[in-house]
Amino acid sequence: MSALPLEDRDGVIWLDGELVPWRDAKVHVLTHSLHYGSSVFEGERVYNGKIFKLREHSQRLLDSARIVGYEIPYSLEQIEAASRLVVEKNSVTTGYVRPIAWRGSEVIGVSAKGVKIHVGIAAFPWPAYYGEEARRNGIKLLTSKWRRPAPECAPTASKCAGLYMICTLSRDAAEAAGYQDALMLDYRGQVAEATGANIFLVMDGKLHTPKPDCFLDGITRRTVMDLARKRGYEIIERAIFPEELHRAQEVFLTGTAVEVIPIGVIDELKFTVGPITQQLQADYSALTQNFA
Repeated sequence: MSALPLEDRDGVIWLDGELVPWRDAKVHVLTHSLHYGSSVFEGERVYNGKIFKLREHSQRLLDSARIVGYEIPYSLEQIEAASRLVVEKNSVTTGYVRPIAWRGSEVIGVSAKGVKIHVGIAAFPWPAYYGEEARRNGIKLLTSKWRRPAPECAPTASKCAGLYMICTLSRDAAEAAGYQDALMLDYRGQVAEATGANIFLVMDGKLHTPKPDCFLDGITRRTVMDLARKRGYEIIERAIFPEELHRAQEVFLTGTAVEVIPIGVIDELKFTVGPITQQLQADYSALTQNFA
């Protein structure tokens, strides 16, 4: 990834229906979503100049906004066209697209009545999330002290910025302790996910994964499950408790940013980067490099 700070780059960003110079894409300090955490966003990967699973991501952006109480003033087709446009105009062949919607600065206070909805879409180069060595040998997770909230306590089906504060706290603490990411438990003490990716455990040739009832059912998660079924692997969605982790022969994460990444360590437990993880990693790579 470029060492340039994100606000100081050449290129263009789609902002409220038009392309603007990259450095001019700004919001006011009194923006409502900045103060109250109600922006919603997506992360999309670009392979060979094309956005993978664009339709699913664009639809989820619209759905996320509705869950947190507002309508994005652009259609699904307009969001898709704008996403493709910024990829083209910024000459991104391997990279990332970040659409984001937020409430503006017309009012300040908890109530958002009368606030204008804005949308921005940026595209930029993005290499392997943890680096190529991690893709081969796995990453290390530290269990976080923070937990995913119950769906009655937060809009957990939305990809809302406010829900990621505990992820930032968790990952920063993990990195400070020498790990690369954090394992998040949910409000019941069950295994949920990492800070931005879903988790799978390989146990005796079967894939076990938590039910996504208080965190996102990831687009990459569903894609990898489809690939696993084509390989004949049984997938079991269920409640998974931390004390079961030692039974897993392999553990891996799935997510748009991380793709399919093996886990070598969770706290004091060690895992092998095994054949099922490697197969699904290869299958996912082949899919993303050859999709229509």
